[in-house]
Amino acid sequence: MKNKNFIYKGLAVAFLTGLSFTNIGCSDSYLDEVQNSGAFSTDSYFKNEQQSFSALISVYDVLRKYSAGFENTVTFFNAGSDDFYSGGGSSNDGAGIQGFNNYMINPNTMPASYWRDYYQGIARANLVIEKVPGASMSEDLKKRYIAEAKVLRSLYYFELVRMFGNIPLILKSITVSDDYWHIPQAKPSDVYTQIENDINAAIPDLMMTPGSSDKGRITQGTARAILGKIYLYDKKMPEAAAQFAQVNGTPGGTSQYGYKLVASYADLFKVALETDPDPNKYKFLSESILEIMHTNKGSSDWGFWGQGKDEGNSINVMVGPRSYSLKNIPNNDAPDIYSGWAFNTVTENFVNFMQGDPRLDVTVFNAKKLVTDGKITYAPAFADTGYFLNKYLPTNALKSSLPGPAELNFRQNYIAIRLADTYLMEAEALGSTGARAQALLDAVRSRVGLPSVPVSLQAIKDERRRELAGEGHRWFDLVRWGDAPSKLAFKGFKANKNEILPIPFNELPNTSLKQNPGY
Repeated sequence: MKNKNFIYKGLAVAFLTGLSFTNIGCSDSYLDEVQNSGAFSTDSYFKNEQQSFSALISVYDVLRKYSAGFENTVTFFNAGSDDFYSGGGSSNDGAGIQGFNNYMINPNTMPASYWRDYYQGIARANLVIEKVPGASMSEDLKKRYIAEAKVLRSLYYFELVRMFGNIPLILKSITVSDDYWHIPQAKPSDVYTQIENDINAAIPDLMMTPGSSDKGRITQGTARAILGKIYLYDKKMPEAAAQFAQVNGTPGGTSQYGYKLVASYADLFKVALETDPDPNKYKFLSESILEIMHTNKGSSDWGFWGQGKDEGNSINVMVGPRSYSLKNIPNNDAPDIYSGWAFNTVTENFVNFMQGDPRLDVTVFNAKKLVTDGKITYAPAFADTGYFLNKYLPTNALKSSLPGPAELNFRQNYIAIRLADTYLMEAEALGSTGARAQALLDAVRSRVGLPSVPVSLQAIKDERRRELAGEGHRWFDLVRWGDAPSKLAFKGFKANKNEILPIPFNELPNTSLKQNPGY
């Protein structure tokens, strides 16, 4: 009997799990239509706008792969970079993240979810694209839903192709009667062509800017930013620069889509208290282009944590120091941090690199100094340096007041793409030269009070490292620039192998899939 524990199993059961995309509504009825692990009753669904919307939200839910669950992509790819170690309780705390940290990862330790979850999102998108045209709703709304699904499908393929390189390109729904275990891997260039064309076709049908009830949804600006990033990785620099220019507008100003750098860098990582008159005041700021929503309202619990139904931000508890405690001394001004699991400890190299930069204290929590000052204690864990990722540190003030374990229900949103990021990507796409590239670089530095430096590729590389530290981008940047073999040699990175990840072993038996070279 053929083994179905691989990508296509994920496609067949794509609707067994789902989240509630809280800000824009949710419906359990979509998931109720699942009949069993091999069948989904599409004939009885997609009849109207409500059902189509519910199905579309299930496509959005996969965005939480960036920051929800133990196998979120942010902490995983931070661990593979030169700015962080894996950390955690021990060298055996999470075989995948530990193996990626020291480049001993193999098909057996590669977490299957990085393959499975994105293909699940693709399967959901395929159904929306196929079925929404037959629903009873306005033609304009049909076009918009399909456009959003196509952009999300393109984003999920982009994540897959830059992680694994050689992946199947599946653009229609898979049923149990299909010979889906013999679908071949596509050339990466074919994947790029498909997703670039899909987003270009989708843009005219998207919202220009979101309404108050549409926060978090794909707009024309979001789509152009994603497309620009895809072009950049596909080495189509003029095309990338053109898309980013529309997103960015005049450097330092407000773009046609309403994007503008926030005045305070620290505000990007603040979370309002539940008791605040405006508990969402730090969500969807003007700099946010693609933001992943998190909430405690789903009361996430261990029974379904990391399985697609949890809604809390897992980065928070993962990066907090272990057994953290404030010393009982007068006027102790140390932060009251919720004890976490000590993942993504910061390297000394990065701390040294950041000296003199105003973003250092926003980015790095110096527990070592607070211990020396007699203000705190914590339990040093694996790869402890005394430095932790401050951007996502959980605090006791932000503990959830609702049912469910506090560690699984932090509410901090994760911004997957923000304006400073697209400024620097456009400057790079412009060849790292010229007046506009200089202005883009200057705008990022000026926001934090730093003077202008001559624009160059190295200046842009350094600025991306400073500006976006800990946000999950560094490893991909190093690979894209060809710098990974030298920058990551101290961790064991091997050129012409570790630029892509191993395909999880269980995806391979009895399929046409071939493992990536070197694994």
